[in-house]
Amino acid sequence: MDEETRYEAVRSRDARFDGEFFFAVETTGIYCRPSCPAVTPKRQNVRYYPTSAAAQRSGFRACRRCRPDAVPGSAEWNTRADTVARAMRMIGDGVIDREGVAGLAARLGYSARQVQRQLTAELGAGPVALARAQRAHCARVLLQTTALPVTEIAFAAGFASVRQFNDTIRDGYGTTPTGLRAAAPRGPRGPVTPSTGLPLRLAHRGPCPTGPVFDLLAEEAVPGIEEVTGAPGARVYRRTLRLPHGTGVVAVDERPGGPRRTATGGVRHGGWLDARLQLADLRDLTTAVQRLRRLFDLDADPYAVDERLGADPRLAPLVAARPGLRAPGTADPDELAVRALLGPAGVRRLVARYGKALDAPSGTLTHLFPEPAVLAAAEPGGLLGALATALADGTLRLDAGADRDTAHRALLALPGMDPGTAATIRARALGDPDAAPDGLPGPPGLPAASGLLAASGPSGASGTGVPDAWRPWRAYALWHLWAAGRPPHAVATPCPRPAPEPHPSTESP
Repeated sequence: MDEETRYEAVRSRDARFDGEFFFAVETTGIYCRPSCPAVTPKRQNVRYYPTSAAAQRSGFRACRRCRPDAVPGSAEWNTRADTVARAMRMIGDGVIDREGVAGLAARLGYSARQVQRQLTAELGAGPVALARAQRAHCARVLLQTTALPVTEIAFAAGFASVRQFNDTIRDGYGTTPTGLRAAAPRGPRGPVTPSTGLPLRLAHRGPCPTGPVFDLLAEEAVPGIEEVTGAPGARVYRRTLRLPHGTGVVAVDERPGGPRRTATGGVRHGGWLDARLQLADLRDLTTAVQRLRRLFDLDADPYAVDERLGADPRLAPLVAARPGLRAPGTADPDELAVRALLGPAGVRRLVARYGKALDAPSGTLTHLFPEPAVLAAAEPGGLLGALATALADGTLRLDAGADRDTAHRALLALPGMDPGTAATIRARALGDPDAAPDGLPGPPGLPAASGLLAASGPSGASGTGVPDAWRPWRAYALWHLWAAGRPPHAVATPCPRPAPEPHPSTESP
């Protein structure tokens, strides 16, 4: 993207580019998202950055009006499979906070110096700066949402010291932590407890029809670890989470917030899903949010997907009916691999026998999905035992930064693993937007989707029965085919509720 295109996006306040790049104004020392409603700066005063961390590293602070640190992540990191993209996914999952730069480099198979050089060359900031910007946003959410002491927030957000926390907030927002809390609009601000949780808005770009995703979650729901309640269009998905520092329970509303009107009266693209997180340890906040974003595919670029798939006459009516359809992922890749292998009935049996009970049940949510090591010891035979053992000993990695091709080969090397199941795991656990199983990822709707695909005309040369013309979005194409076979109530997009500009204390980290 050249500077002329970027400036045009800024001039037109085009929210489609939020998260794809940031711009800073030299005369004010502030950086913004492209859709910022403020007066458009003069072209000669504008500088562009690929990440918020790069803008902060150059001495700019975040705009308090458009809150650029709260935009959806770039879809590029989920689409690409190179070292930089893998690093960005792992930084988002909190790897640097837990393992440091050395741990990130070891996972990538490079030296720390090589990782620093590659990230700085492409993104304008190294891994420490990128993680620091993420911690700052997490801290802002806690400052403006809760009444937690500032010192406790510093360590919950991942900072090593209060001094480092104070310096980062001052550099990123131009004020102190206390000043940042005081600047938030007035609203209820109370303690974060297991019963109340933390309210968040999970931002997304473009349209986001949630009905098909919630249909899938309802059909796959396993009692004890997840549930979907309410009528279609107003459902709530709840599930338990196993996180690095403890456990969590999350609730996400089906009905999206937005779209909203811009200051000039135009429609602002994008919106959010309301969520509430109950965490045993607040240090898991960033990780939990990133895993939810992957589950609901909230960092996707629906404009790029719809443009490519809508050009195919076989898919054009489906794309027109459900613009922005997402490709659901998972909140727990290891769990998804087991579920893809056994199906709902088999998974229910495992949870009942080997699931770990929560210290404090939350309604019908009583257990965590069993860990791979537990399953490997309890049921060592067959494909399940081989899969659980590979996950437990690290032979197979499905985490956010795993190399997709390496993981796919490791899956196919398991005795008894079929290509369709491996491709389903690649699509949903590894988030590959171009994965093309012979049928649709996920168990529901396979016959209807396969029938529609067969009736759509000749396929390409990929060998999967899925046309190569749909690359690099073949997984999305298959989800469109699946959604087209759902009952009418299941594919209707709920009417977004009108809402004001987002309260800064309710944005996700």
